[in-house]
Amino acid sequence: MSTVSTTGLATTRLTALHGNHACALAAVAAGCRFFAGYPITPSSEIAEHLSHEMPKVGGTFVQMEDEIASIAAVIGASLGGLRAMTATSGPGFSLMQENIGYAAMTETPCVIVDVMRGGPSTGMPTRPAQGDVMQARFGSHGDRPVVALAPASVQEIYTETIRAFDLAERLRTPVTVLYDQVIAQLLESVAVPAPSTIHVRDRKWANGAGKPFQPYAADEDGIPAMARPGDGHRVHTTGLTHSESGFPTQAPPVVERMMRRLLGKIDVHAALLEKYETLATDDAEVLIVAYGITARAARRAVAVLREAGIKAGLFRPITLWPFPEAALQKIAARARALLVPEMNAGQLVLEIQRIVGHAPPVRPLSRIDGEPITPNEIATAVKELAVHA
Repeated sequence: MSTVSTTGLATTRLTALHGNHACALAAVAAGCRFFAGYPITPSSEIAEHLSHEMPKVGGTFVQMEDEIASIAAVIGASLGGLRAMTATSGPGFSLMQENIGYAAMTETPCVIVDVMRGGPSTGMPTRPAQGDVMQARFGSHGDRPVVALAPASVQEIYTETIRAFDLAERLRTPVTVLYDQVIAQLLESVAVPAPSTIHVRDRKWANGAGKPFQPYAADEDGIPAMARPGDGHRVHTTGLTHSESGFPTQAPPVVERMMRRLLGKIDVHAALLEKYETLATDDAEVLIVAYGITARAARRAVAVLREAGIKAGLFRPITLWPFPEAALQKIAARARALLVPEMNAGQLVLEIQRIVGHAPPVRPLSRIDGEPITPNEIATAVKELAVHA
C-alpha cells in the first residue's frame, strides 16, 4: 500500500482490493450504516467484509433468513433515517423485486448490489454472466423509476457504489449496482480517496413541525421532503397508490398526477444520472456498445482493430438505466454498423436496436457458457461487420 498526495491537505491511498471488498469499503465511506443480506455467491464477500467494517463505524450488520427479509429490513432502516444497502446475486435479486417496487413507490432511498452470475435458477454460481440487465430494468411490476449503474473495474466499483448512495439519497429511490463475477473477485489497484473528499448529499429532510405535512408533496425538482423519525410529522407510508398526503387513493386524476411525478423525477435529473465513456468514436465505422467486463475486452479489441486499419470505436454506458439514449444516437449516426457483445442471450441489444432503429444495423454477440467474451471474439465480429456493412 502506498500513499499519494493529491493536494496539500488531502491524500489518496493506492491499495490492492478485490471488487467486492472495494464495494464494502465504498459503502462505509458513503455513510452506509445498515446492511442486511443473505450470503449468495458471488456477492458473499461484500457481506463478509461489512460484518467487520460496520461495527467499526457504529453501523449495524444483520444476516437475514433470506433475500426477501433482507430488502425489507433495508427499507425499514432507510425509513428510520439510515443509509442502507443489501447485496445479492441473480436468484436473490429476483426474490427482492416486489420490495424493490415498494421502495420505489414509497420513495425510500436504498442501494442494491447485484453481482451477476450464470442462470437461470441456480445456474453457475461461480461463473460470470450479464443476465440481470433486463431484470434490473423490468424485474419489479408496474411503472417505476429505475436507476442502475454498471462499473467495469474495481476502481469503478468503488466510485459507482458511492455514487449509488448519492443518487439514492438525492432522488429518494432504490439504486442498483450491477457487475459480474469477474470484476467482483478481480484484484486491482484502487485509488481510495481521503474521507474528507467524499461527499454524498443527504436526502431532503422536512423542516419543522406543527403545520400540516404532506409527505409526498414536491416542488419543481420532483423530490418530496422526507420526515425524519421523531421530528413530529405524521406520515402514512403505503405501497398502495397514494396522494400527496400519503394515504391511499384510486382517484384517476390523483393517481395520474402522482405517478407522472414519480416517473418524471428521473427525467428532471437526467443530467445528474447520465454517465458514459467513449473510445475512438469520432470516426468509428463500427461502433461497439459494451458494459462491465465485456467493455474491457472491447477496449482491447478496438486497439487491435485500429492497428489493423479498421475504424472501430467503443460506447460504454456506466449508467445503464436510464440508458444515455441521446448520446448513443448522436455517435451511432456516424457509424455503418453496431455490435453489442454481452454475456447473455441478447438483452441490452434489444434496447440498442430500439434506440438506433434500422440504420445503422445492430448485431448481437452473445456468450452464455460461463466464460467472458474475449477481445479476439469481438475483433473477429467487427471485421465481419466492416466487410458487409
